Amino acid sequence: MGTLYIVPTPVGNMEDMTLRAIRILKEVDLILAEDTRTSGILLKHFDIKNQLLSHHKFNEHGTSASVVQRLLAGQNVALISDAGTPGISDPGFFLAREAVRAGVEVQCLPGATAFVPALVSSGLPCDRFAFEGFLPQKKGRQTKLQSLVDEERTMIFYESPYRLLKTLQQFAEFFGADRQVSVCREISKIHEESVRGSLEEVIAHFTATEPRGEIVIVLAGKS
Repeated sequence: MGTLYIVPTPVGNMEDMTLRAIRILKEVDLILAEDTRTSGILLKHFDIKNQLLSHHKFNEHGTSASVVQRLLAGQNVALISDAGTPGISDPGFFLAREAVRAGVEVQCLPGATAFVPALVSSGLPCDRFAFEGFLPQKKGRQTKLQSLVDEERTMIFYESPYRLLKTLQQFAEFFGADRQVSVCREISKIHEESVRGSLEEVIAHFTATEPRGEIVIVLAGKS
């Protein structure tokens, strides 16, 4: 029986790729990639010449059964996403669950994921936290925010730069404009930046300065 390897890839700097991740990607029989074009650039950078198969949120229910059959037949398979650790706001959970149910060994390599450096560098408590990922864009958004009003743990959200101001303004409405927040963008890239302060202060900053890049919001819990 083969092994399913869940392999984190850099969220920014290529140097964040681990030596073990490179070795696994060279040794497996098949690499599943969220976007083969994006992953092709990564593999070329590390001289990894291996078979790529598209595996993303729109086809994972269809491809997972055949991948599990490959694993049961003895092939080793690696799953990667466009950036970071698969399964964290990326495809990965469904395949991992199906492999586990079939009795296949699933190993997740340690490595890059955006929310951990954003949390640890925020200056907010990181001993206990709630990872919320992307909020619902429309239906259920208000209900979700209301459910978090009494959350005492530090909260972590992913957000698009196009919706950042709207989200911060809603946070101020639900949690209070004086709630502390850290907005970290472009983690591990050349223009990495963290903007920290009260929601009111950070809203003022991004009203004056247009937000760009991939964004992680770290919001203080209720004191």
